[in-house]
Amino acid sequence: MTADNSELPGPRLTPDPDPDSDPATAPPRWRELLGPEHRGAALVLAAGVLVGAVNIYLASSLLPTAVAEIGGESLYAWNMTLYLVAMVIATMLVSRCLARAGGAGAYLTGFAVFLVGSLACAVSPTMPVLLLGRCLQGLGAGLLSGLGFAVIRSALPRRLWTRGNALMSAMYGVGNFAGPALGGLFAQFGSWRGAFVLMAAVAAVCGAAVPRVLPRGERGGVAVPVPVVSLVLVTAATTAVSVSGVLPDTRARAAGIAAALLLVVGFAAHERRSERRVFPGATYQEGAALKWVYLTLGLLAFGVAVESFVPLFGQRLAGLPPLAAGFLGAALSLGWSLTQMGSSSAVREHTVRRLRTLGPVVLALGLLVLGLLQRAPASLWWVVSWVPVLGVAGAGIGMAYPHLSVAAMTAAKDPEEGRQAAAAIATVTTMSTAFGTAVAGVLVSLGGRSMLDSARWLLLGFAALCALGAFTARAADRPGHHPG
Repeated sequence: MTADNSELPGPRLTPDPDPDSDPATAPPRWRELLGPEHRGAALVLAAGVLVGAVNIYLASSLLPTAVAEIGGESLYAWNMTLYLVAMVIATMLVSRCLARAGGAGAYLTGFAVFLVGSLACAVSPTMPVLLLGRCLQGLGAGLLSGLGFAVIRSALPRRLWTRGNALMSAMYGVGNFAGPALGGLFAQFGSWRGAFVLMAAVAAVCGAAVPRVLPRGERGGVAVPVPVVSLVLVTAATTAVSVSGVLPDTRARAAGIAAALLLVVGFAAHERRSERRVFPGATYQEGAALKWVYLTLGLLAFGVAVESFVPLFGQRLAGLPPLAAGFLGAALSLGWSLTQMGSSSAVREHTVRRLRTLGPVVLALGLLVLGLLQRAPASLWWVVSWVPVLGVAGAGIGMAYPHLSVAAMTAAKDPEEGRQAAAAIATVTTMSTAFGTAVAGVLVSLGGRSMLDSARWLLLGFAALCALGAFTARAADRPGHHPG
């Protein structure tokens, strides 16, 4: 890929370069982000995203062991549903929390709620108490995830935003890898409660560091009204799609997804007319690019859902043991995390725009090739060939995600709307993950009793859906579209 400085007509998503630095000749380095001046803030922002990402899959690995001790098998499926719904709700309240408590205060609130939820899970005598703890964990994790993208505006200088976004979004990949492994390790030794105690300890350590490393600013002068109708519609949509993901009947799943999509349409229609919004007003302006940025981010996050089923394919088609199959599924996250560490060094406008468009294409091609590589039965060496392909698919996410995140953060001129736009990145990511998991379940069920057909339905279907991200990315960069 070659970069140039050619200028095309029309406004751009990418803002003017930082006047203190020439990005064409002096791209920011990782040692600058992780140096003494910014290391504390960067690590706390990353840790806030990481604890939420780890917990998405941590409890899933522990739950069979927990059910054997405290019962509640009939409530098993609600573990993930309630956690994701709580996360989505919390991400939509980030701007309000910042206005009331400021950056440091909001982070202390997030870590405190997560800590209390983790301890509730650790001591839970019954499944309902465990689910209550998971709700609290989800609220804390959602708040921390959204704050990471919102507080970066004041915690780090503008030239480090892309690096900071890459570090935080890499935590989703690390969490997808570490969550199942950590949960499986604790479950192996029959100490599922210890895993939640560990997460509470991590939250306590991070919370103690917050006052020393994060700015206390960001507090607004007036109370920010809560967009109640928008919250209700998004909560209903997330609940519908999460519940549809665990329904046994394909038609019921499809109906749940259709209902969720209708609720999302209703949400967008309400937001366009309302003065109390979850997304900034720039999202709905005529000719604005922000909506296309969010759609592209959503399609990238949507593609991550295949990770939940790749281990199943490895076990059923190749006879892999559960541990090996689990690490196979993490190959996509590994490719995502490693690639964006390098892609975040791109600063030339032409290169950044190309990466935003190329990312969804690479993700879709990776899933397409993986779908074509499915065999029944599959030899061990054949399954090993899946690993680099999954890594390439993940690399597509890593190419585009940090640059799309910065595009969203800088899309609004008003500082308050800028924080709102940044916090919405976590909302889009979490909702897309929930939608992706539900749609993946429907596609897998289309294969019936044939695991090979199920694998092909899922991977080829997701390849087609994720390829749409190339068109939304191009729409965001189209001349005439502007940041708002």
